[in-house]
Parts: sequence; C-alpha cells; structure tokens
Amino acid sequence: MRIDQPIAIIAAIIGATLAVISMSNGAAAQSLHDEAPTACQMRLSSDRAVFKPLGELGGPAGCGGPDVIYLERIILADRTEVAIEPPATLRCETAEAIVSFVRQDLAPAAAAMGSALSAIENFDSYDCRGRNRVAGAKLSEHGLANALDIRSVRLKDGRVVRPADSGAPPEFRIAMKAAACNRFATVLGPGSDGYHEDHIHIDRIERRGGYRLCQWDLHDRAQTYALQSVGASSRGGAAALPALVPLPRPRPFVAARARAVSLPDESRP
Repeated sequence: MRIDQPIAIIAAIIGATLAVISMSNGAAAQSLHDEAPTACQMRLSSDRAVFKPLGELGGPAGCGGPDVIYLERIILADRTEVAIEPPATLRCETAEAIVSFVRQDLAPAAAAMGSALSAIENFDSYDCRGRNRVAGAKLSEHGLANALDIRSVRLKDGRVVRPADSGAPPEFRIAMKAAACNRFATVLGPGSDGYHEDHIHIDRIERRGGYRLCQWDLHDRAQTYALQSVGASSRGGAAALPALVPLPRPRPFVAARARAVSLPDESRP
C-alpha cells in the first residue's frame, strides 16, 4: 500500500497535467477558428466566394503574407459557382481582385461564347520560389501569395478554353487580356519571356509610380486588338472607364506607339 499510494499520486498529477495541456491546445485552436474575419474577408462574404481563412502565412526567405485564404469557388451573380481547380492559396486582397475578374469579365466573355463558366484551372498560386523557378532569382510574387497562373477555363458545355493557345476563340482572349491588364499590375502570357507560353500569369505587385506590365502576344495586329478590345468591353455589358487606359506594348513590340483602349470598371455587379 505504501508503494501504490505514491504511484497513484504521480499518475493523478500526470493525468491532470495532460488534461490541462489538452484544454489549452483546444482553446488555442478554437480561438484561431473563431478569429474575427478581416475587412477583405467580409467583402468577399458568402455571396461572392467560398474560401477558408488561413491567417498570416510565413515561410523561408521572406515568403508568405498577411491575411491569406484558401479560395475554393467563386459565386457568380446568378448564384452559380465557378470552381478553382485546385483551390488557390492567395492573399485575400489578391483573391478579391480575381473574384471580381471572374465575375465581371470572364463570366460575360464565356457567355458570349454560348456557355457558362464552370471552372478555372489554377496552374500555380502560392509557391515559395524565385521568379520563373530560376535559382537565385528575385522572390516571385507567387512566393508572396500574390499571383495566380491560369492554364485554362472550363465551360459547362464541356469545352475547355486555353487562353494562351492562339487557336482559342479570339474574342475571348481579347476580352480576357483587356480586362486582366486593367485589373492587375502584371500580366504575362505567350511572347513575354519564354516562361509563360502555356498559361497566363497575373499578379498585384506594387511598382514605383503604379507602373503596369502587360505582355501577352495574341498573334493579332495591334490595331485589330485595340478595336476589338473596345467592342469586347461593350458586349460584356460593363461600363467603360471614364478615361482611356494606355496598355504597355506586347513583346515582341509590334507597333511604334502604345495604344489606348476603354476597359471594364471594377465596380461590383
């Protein structure tokens, strides 16, 4: 009995300690789960997107970022859903810009082809790496959860449209490029740098003076592109910007002068 009593006491102490640790971990997990949504998350809300908050994301070499979410689906104005396949890990404000891009630009462009959007192929989102996966290169915006690569869009009638493919419907590619270059700081596609021949890269990097980079060769003449971009904006039902927005010349440069086109606004539907 004298031997059993100390053992029982020690066991009771250990059990109580483990219980306290378990309760503490549970409380921490619950606290994280119940953390109040950010202003960006509230703007997305349940009527615009389906996502999971991830909080602040950290990584080596400066990777990661604040208010990161796991974007699963985008909800259109008619309540139909567009899947992100696979779901994208992005800063909330970057995801918000992509949600507006899909709702206001890609969905009308798909409708003009006679079908509704079903899914967006996420070729790459958050990825802690250098630009173009080159060793020693400057940190990519993908490493900051600030970029998305789009490989294709799928329509509800089963068609798969690859915007980097020159054989894809030109009206869709023209409308997509015009809208992307209006909304994002960087747009890279075929003809940009040799690394984006099979997908379209968009990001929200902040540059000095608000400079934007729009390099996506549609394999069309510059004049045709400018005129069709204006027409695509009008057909999409979105109001034009009050001022003309000059787009940087595509690479390789095919015109001696940069041209201006009217592009959709960023207002919510």
